[in-house]
Amino acid sequence: MRVKYLELRKLFGNLIYITMNDLTADLLTRIKNGIERRKETVVVPNVKMSVEILKVLEMEKMILGYKEVEDGLSVELVYDGKEPMITTLKKVSKPGQRIYIASKDITPVMNGRGIAIISTSKGMMSGAMAKSKKLGGELICKIW
Repeated sequence: MRVKYLELRKLFGNLIYITMNDLTADLLTRIKNGIERRKETVVVPNVKMSVEILKVLEMEKMILGYKEVEDGLSVELVYDGKEPMITTLKKVSKPGQRIYIASKDITPVMNGRGIAIISTSKGMMSGAMAKSKKLGGELICKIW
């Protein structure tokens, strides 16, 4: 296996392997670790699910933005003085146990100080937006 990798490396240069099964958990963990280290930006893998979650976070003003870089996506984190805007990221739905929620069961996170990210039939959106559009779906994570 090692010989094959070295041959491929000679042909194509350095190859980046993503061997994670749960890329959403990886995204949340990288953001959490970046916040704990007081980083301005964090680089995360560029996958469609991550882009959709980052769009929701940007709409809710929990991150400044994101842009595509060579290694993946560079996420700009938001701080209010020295305190981060995001303090907790909690993954709810996991690959082994998906959690689905109806629109009537969507409740505010931390009395409205946080958001729930829900994957609906109309795309990824915050819990408040899904409730207003009367859409349910898979509860991906809660962030506050």
